[in-house]
Amino acid sequence: MNKHNFPKIHFYDQDFVDIYNKTWTWLSTNWINPQTTEQDSDGFFLYPVNNKCVIDQLESTLSSFFLVYSNRNYEANKNIDYFYSKQEENGAIRWQYDVKTGSPIFTESNPQGIGLPLFAWAEFNLYHKSANKKRVKEVIPILEKYMNWLEENFKQENGLYSAPCASSTMFNSPRENVFYPIDFNSAMAINASYMSALGDILNDKDLSFKYKRLYFSIKTRINSLMWNNEENFYQDLDKDQNKLPVKTIAGFWPLLAEIPNADKAASLIEHLSNPKTFGTEHPFPTLSADDTHFSENGEGFCGSVFPIMNFMVIKGLEKYQYYELARECSIRHLYFILEGLMPNEQKQNGDLYEAYCPNKEGKATMDSLPDFPRGHFLISAGLSTIALMIENVIGLSISLPRKTVDWIIPNLEIMGIENLSLKRNLITILSNKSSRGWEIQMESEKLYYFTINILDQKKKTLPIPSGKCSMLIDKL
Repeated sequence: MNKHNFPKIHFYDQDFVDIYNKTWTWLSTNWINPQTTEQDSDGFFLYPVNNKCVIDQLESTLSSFFLVYSNRNYEANKNIDYFYSKQEENGAIRWQYDVKTGSPIFTESNPQGIGLPLFAWAEFNLYHKSANKKRVKEVIPILEKYMNWLEENFKQENGLYSAPCASSTMFNSPRENVFYPIDFNSAMAINASYMSALGDILNDKDLSFKYKRLYFSIKTRINSLMWNNEENFYQDLDKDQNKLPVKTIAGFWPLLAEIPNADKAASLIEHLSNPKTFGTEHPFPTLSADDTHFSENGEGFCGSVFPIMNFMVIKGLEKYQYYELARECSIRHLYFILEGLMPNEQKQNGDLYEAYCPNKEGKATMDSLPDFPRGHFLISAGLSTIALMIENVIGLSISLPRKTVDWIIPNLEIMGIENLSLKRNLITILSNKSSRGWEIQMESEKLYYFTINILDQKKKTLPIPSGKCSMLIDKL
């Protein structure tokens, strides 16, 4: 492991900085050698339970979105490459493996071991944080073979996909009789969209067109069959293509897939501010608050707030340029995570948890599963304390191949990032108030292009030379 320092963040609330730093410090405890279950920086990013190391597809795919900011202290693609190494002759990649034995895990609720197909989204993000075009070329055959397996085994005559709800890890969500899950179908659309984008990176027009056509085919069917006009919500379907009444967090996956038009998106997003559905104090519950199964204690996927699901919703908001709402919800979510770190009345030490309560402070609970939620669950917590912190609270969006850094600042505050490694280029971007007014200070070893968007009133793109420089916001 390369011993670079992690990037430092600056923010007016020091608690946010502390939890960000603490996450990086604690991460080493979840890098495990599966044979010994001991800490090992050359191991995998795992959560060992009862001497068993299970590697999970959804957790592994999404954890890469914050590991890319580790300044190469941790390999963001390590877990993903494990799944690729397990691809079967027919193209199958299963949702979970016992890393000790290398065996795939099949369950009664998921007999084929299918997971949410999001590898292409993760690869697109890895490319923009590493500019490694060679990797894209190497993984495309694996991803194509995987998509062919999904098409052959899960696609139905109506163009939608049938997969068990367990594929999204929503283990006790009240989604009975689901045959066409909205989250799995949206994930197929997301993967097809990013497969097309990876084709563009390789300048492979046939690949790009093939998956763009698939994406629009899935998008059309989701909009025509799964949108409920009365509820303004995307819903699961049963075998006869009837919409099922339950509203779950899965209904927001279409935002990330850019499936709704602007009007549908606005109606869907209203639910995130409605306390009767998904606008709870701690955003966002996994089940609508007006559902009879909703629990104030969370009860698994009957109302708990999961960082993994919040990351998905917030990235969906970004797709429709709801930057302020995305930031506001990220900050509220982080405050509840901070509260979970505090010792409670039972004199228990706080931790970073797998899930939280929707309307009160502290971790969620589940009567039938005393070990829920898992504590010290950095595999998903880092999505909030690192990825959302950098991308949505501070507001930075970085692309190495494009040599661009975009900074969306909804309000002027003292904040920024220091010594973030962009391949072989360390950059620092800080906003400060000086005697001359608000000032952006920058330092870089190489030229890049910096776009600043302040309060949606000022937007400018400038080439930033190597060395130190600064700009006054009033002069923009």
